[in-house]
Amino acid sequence: MNYLIVFLGGGLGAALRHGVNVTMPRLVGNGFPYATLFENVTGSFVMGLIVSWFAFKGQGSQEWRLFLTTGILGGYTTFSAFSLDFALLYERDALGLAALYVLASVGLSLLGIFAGLALVRALA
Repeated sequence: MNYLIVFLGGGLGAALRHGVNVTMPRLVGNGFPYATLFENVTGSFVMGLIVSWFAFKGQGSQEWRLFLTTGILGGYTTFSAFSLDFALLYERDALGLAALYVLASVGLSLLGIFAGLALVRALA
């Protein structure tokens, strides 16, 4: 059942992301990845709202948490999960691990994209 909940939320989040990707260039142009930046910032903000609400109010079932965070926000932006992971490490005073996580996530992700590009170019 949890997979279905995440699946449905993910579809909604992905549709919302597509809407932002289509609308944002019409509003502000496409010379800069405004849509992705908007999605990352708003997704992280909403993740903070949701996680804080569940933590401080104690309301909401595990299904709702999965639907909203892993589902909708996961489909909308995975950057919100990255931001939450960093915040949790930071708030636990694991500053070294938090910094390592940021550097490794950004560095290895960039390495991954360039490796993928290079591989396809080499095979094409």
